[in-house]
Amino acid sequence: MAVHVPPPPLSPAPLAPGLYITATPIGNLRDITLRALDVLAQADLILAEDTRVTGKLLAAYGLSKRIERYDEHAAERMRPKILAALAEGRRVALVSDAGTPLVSDPGYRLVGEAIAQGAAVHPIPGASATLAALTVAGLPTDRFLFAGFPPPKSAARQAFLQDLAGVRATLVFFEGGSRLAASLADMAAVLGPRPAAVARELTKLYETCIRGPLDVLAADPRFEAPKGEIVVVVGPGETAPASADDADQALREALTRLGPADAASEVAKALGLNRRELYRRALDLKGVHGRSE
Repeated sequence: MAVHVPPPPLSPAPLAPGLYITATPIGNLRDITLRALDVLAQADLILAEDTRVTGKLLAAYGLSKRIERYDEHAAERMRPKILAALAEGRRVALVSDAGTPLVSDPGYRLVGEAIAQGAAVHPIPGASATLAALTVAGLPTDRFLFAGFPPPKSAARQAFLQDLAGVRATLVFFEGGSRLAASLADMAAVLGPRPAAVARELTKLYETCIRGPLDVLAADPRFEAPKGEIVVVVGPGETAPASADDADQALREALTRLGPADAASEVAKALGLNRRELYRRALDLKGVHGRSE
């Protein structure tokens, strides 16, 4: 039975021409924003990966609009028509099946070409599986990298993960249920026992987020072939202590711009080293002796 959500009053303000990058719910239909409903109600055209999925969303809010398919197969054919519509002053909404468009979805070429021809591009923010998983994983959020879907084959996947091993940030991956166990095993092998979280079916009835070291998660039988949409969040690796050569290299670069005291302060903060020792070393590198701080 179709879900119908009573629509809230829509904004009376007219929608300006342009391309609207419109986030849609990742599960719970009530996560749609009021502004997204305003855009969908007034758009001359809605572009969707799967017109059936978007059609159900619109029907739930009592909307009936023209929807055209825009996915990786239709993009090349549709893009000139969309750009022409924008040039005519039309209002076009681009939506994903779930979440924020362009995040692991087609659309960035359309946005780039729309900008190049002078069309207005408006972000309509909302749900994002990436951010939803990141906020409940219990891992550092001050710096993160969205890495998308790992390659399906183990050898390519391990090479892909090796390239990310040195990134000092929390890593966020999308993965399919059938490959999750193998992917977690490769993550544990390449990245080590980092803290991680596997989030599944976020905002839906069977939402789960299971946390633990990667090697423990890789051995968890619950991840053999789970159903639903899955996000894997992996904490950053430990930073190796800076060597004397690292410190000298950083100091030499800083001394091209700063005096010894300021250079020592900058490098101490960046590398987590003792500022007094770095100051003495900076004086040595500058050839200045017999001075006190």
